[in-house]
Amino acid sequence: MPFAVRLCSLFIFLFVTVSLIGQIMSPAEHHPTEYGKQFTPHHILVDYFEYVAANSDQVKLIEYGRTNQDRPLMLAFVSSAENIERLEDIRKKNLSLTGLDTYDVALDDDIAIVWLSFSIHGNEAGGAEASPSVIYELLSDEHPENKEWLENTVVIMDISVNPDGYSRYTHWIRNVGGLKANEDPHDIEHNEPWPGGRVNHYLFDLNRDWAWQTQIESQKRMDQYNNWMPHILADLHEQGFNNPYYFAPAARPYHEYISKWQRNFQVEIGKNHARYFDDQGWLYFTKEIFDLFYPSYGDTYPTFHGAIGMTYEQAGHSRGGRAIKTESNQVLTLQDRIDHHKTTALSTIETASKNASRIVDNFKQFFETSINNPQGKFRSYVIKKDAERPDKLSDLMTMLRRQRIQYKTIYSERSFSGYDYNLDKNVSFKAEEGDLVVSAHQPKGVLTQVLLDPVSNLEDSLTYDITAWSLPLAYGLQAYGLDQRFEGEDFRDELVKEGLSTPRDIYGILIPWGGVEQASMVAHLHKHKVNFRYSTKPYSVEGKSYREGTIMITKADNRANLSDFKNEIVKIVREKRGRWIPITTGWAESGPDLGSSYWTIAKMPKVLTIRGEGVGTNAFGQVKFFMERELDYPLTIINKDALSSSKLAGFNTLILPDGYYRLSESQLNVVSDWVSSGGKIIAIGNANRSFADQKGYALTSFATEKDKSASEKEREEIELKARYNRFHNQDRRSIANEVPGAIFETVMDNTHPLGFAMEDRYFTLKTSRLAYPPLKGAWNVAYTEKDARVIGFVGSKAKKKLMDTVSYAHEQKGSGSVVYMIDNPLFRMFWQNGKQIFCNGLFF
Repeated sequence: MPFAVRLCSLFIFLFVTVSLIGQIMSPAEHHPTEYGKQFTPHHILVDYFEYVAANSDQVKLIEYGRTNQDRPLMLAFVSSAENIERLEDIRKKNLSLTGLDTYDVALDDDIAIVWLSFSIHGNEAGGAEASPSVIYELLSDEHPENKEWLENTVVIMDISVNPDGYSRYTHWIRNVGGLKANEDPHDIEHNEPWPGGRVNHYLFDLNRDWAWQTQIESQKRMDQYNNWMPHILADLHEQGFNNPYYFAPAARPYHEYISKWQRNFQVEIGKNHARYFDDQGWLYFTKEIFDLFYPSYGDTYPTFHGAIGMTYEQAGHSRGGRAIKTESNQVLTLQDRIDHHKTTALSTIETASKNASRIVDNFKQFFETSINNPQGKFRSYVIKKDAERPDKLSDLMTMLRRQRIQYKTIYSERSFSGYDYNLDKNVSFKAEEGDLVVSAHQPKGVLTQVLLDPVSNLEDSLTYDITAWSLPLAYGLQAYGLDQRFEGEDFRDELVKEGLSTPRDIYGILIPWGGVEQASMVAHLHKHKVNFRYSTKPYSVEGKSYREGTIMITKADNRANLSDFKNEIVKIVREKRGRWIPITTGWAESGPDLGSSYWTIAKMPKVLTIRGEGVGTNAFGQVKFFMERELDYPLTIINKDALSSSKLAGFNTLILPDGYYRLSESQLNVVSDWVSSGGKIIAIGNANRSFADQKGYALTSFATEKDKSASEKEREEIELKARYNRFHNQDRRSIANEVPGAIFETVMDNTHPLGFAMEDRYFTLKTSRLAYPPLKGAWNVAYTEKDARVIGFVGSKAKKKLMDTVSYAHEQKGSGSVVYMIDNPLFRMFWQNGKQIFCNGLFF
């Protein structure tokens, strides 16, 4: 080819390339679906961002993980071409500001980092639908002012935080919706069926999981978050279809550790939003409903990382459909929802760009203060090891590592004075080798204090979520708060210990009971059809002491199924992580010998649970997740309405998740007969209502007829008084009966199998006013006393009602039993100590 022709071809190629970069197709031009009129399938959403990234030097797109249903989790980085070229240097410089990492980066200009989080609730689809419009507006030549913002701003777009939930909702609505949108709220496209698209594959609410990170989406997202540490995070949601748009500033209460800068700058952002909404005549509200207290939201969690964390709420939600008529006789369309979210997203970026230096300076100051002068009462925390339950401290350390909270230990004994979490007072105590030390003087010091403080001060009792979450109490650990700085010592590199040696011949294997790892090992034994027993008395053998609940596997119980007992059983237990001890004798030095009747043969649970309308979506998901992911144990699931004698046949354990449903009369009769014949019910939360005050069950609403009469009289007096209530402040009157979420101290009978491996005091998390008096003729394993200690907010009337009530109980019924779990031990899967109670109820 002649040189001139080649040169001409090169110029044409460059011209076309530059033209393509400047002429990104809009979502409407790109999508095969009608953008703004039909919901976009997730794969097309991803395809659009891949197209934009391939045709713009201002975008970098990464896949940061996969969901349980194997959908990609995507982040789009949008900035100037120059910033995209030096993106890694920008990231490193920003991390250096936090003290989490130190990099030598030659970068003088201040770059604001804005993270936009779209549709963490999948059926609040307007967020994810808006994400293509946001990136198009940022890059389009039609809006050169938007491109100017990107000169000093990096925008990180999490384009669909919950792809599985989003897909569940959008596929459903495409299946049931008519050819044209039906604006009538009664139409099927406005009435989403159970379980809904709000939640992820395991039906977890991902917007309650930012801190706990139990779900794969949260874990992968937070890996990226911690690698970037943005300065602003806007979490784009939807709410009821009649509501005006909500944006910052947030409602009170604010957590006391939120800085003055964080409080004030969200007002500046909100005022900028208001300017655009005023121009369009759109309705909006601020400072109501959505507070900044509970630490595991998409606004609060970033706030405790120095960011300006905000929630934005557009009208729509699952009931919005493609278009819906509101109470003001207006039609809210999907395009409206996209436009409103696009406006606040762009306004957020604009405000960040115009204040980049202020934002970066205050972000840096947040971490300097955290490291040098943390504001909380406690400057350090000492968390005691539990020699009998090493899993507790190990699990907490895993949680702290997820948060990138630094911790150390102690190698030489030291005496301190500090606040005792269990006794609720200052005491003298000794920190010993192996205890955990967490200093608040660290980059994540604010988050450390938020998560570890025994009590979080609540400035206003009108709050949106739980009000107590102290991790030492959630993990069942003894902890002390110190008002002095104490750093502890770095963990030493220990020599790797050889695997547990096994004697030439063994009598059996003991598995200490306590913790999910040990329970998973027991589940593994059941799946391998290994016979084993558990102890109902403490004992000692071969110089070691063991508590109730210890698992014993012997040659005598497994002659028929393990011909080469030693080699086969050792192979089986080594397939799981966990503690086990080989023994060579059945002789006990104290307590019952290993052939005693105090050792009970464990029956293999064959487990059935229910799902469907009325069953708590999150509650069902918690049961399924725990059984599948943490215990790795078989679980059969049926629809609630299908529960019958034929379905129960072949199962010996029925788990009834929390929820607002009741078994029908015929179902209750079937279940009662099944229990009497040897079945076991584990009823969680409001599922217990099916058995309360029913013939043949010990669970009653009132301890005596006198108590019932007194309650009815009190209710009549309250109703009479309420006739004269003023309209004003009715929301505050109602909170007297509310329990948004608080910690109650209970008495625990740890000699009962339901209490095995627990301490004699258990801090339970109550999230409702469900209350029953101690049962007559049954075992009340955990209960509140009349003056029980409470941490967090509980309405005055609800608090009175919850005193002297049972939290966990066990009733024998014929050959079977009922386990009453009034409090949900699997709530959001972060109350780690509660999992032990569930495992006890399942396996013993």
